[in-house]
Amino acid sequence: MKRLMIAAFLAAVVPSFASAGGSHSGGHGEAAMMEIGKPGEKSEVKRTVEIGMREKPDGGMVFEPASLSIKEGDTIRLKFTNKGEIDHEFVMDVHEGIMEHKALMEKFPEMEHADPNSIRLAPGETGEIIWTFAKAGDFGFACLVPGHYDSGMKGSLKVARN
Repeated sequence: MKRLMIAAFLAAVVPSFASAGGSHSGGHGEAAMMEIGKPGEKSEVKRTVEIGMREKPDGGMVFEPASLSIKEGDTIRLKFTNKGEIDHEFVMDVHEGIMEHKALMEKFPEMEHADPNSIRLAPGETGEIIWTFAKAGDFGFACLVPGHYDSGMKGSLKVARN
């Protein structure tokens, strides 16, 4: 019920999120194409990229690696491990989409969402997103748990023309 209420809220307030559909585990159904691409099929995965999420001793927070390079049209398995002591999430999108999502998360920090281009993990958890990067361009990724982006938990994602 809570997910339905949030989905209805997002559909009314942020139409770009509502068109994404899917779940944090990378499942998707009939998700619409986003500028960054769309959920991919396991049978089409070309490679796996492992991404760690953690806090640093100085209070910063990081993704490892902090930049990704992918070829246009490739389907990639993004495999995540939360190596930290608190929850972290990964959201990939155009910069404007990340900033809109960040503002929404700051207003509603307990919000649960089910976008196929994101995943949220508790400490020690693992998960994956299978994604087809259908369009060349410069994109980004970030942890949008309030305060994490500002602590350095963001990165760049370049999709090169094939």
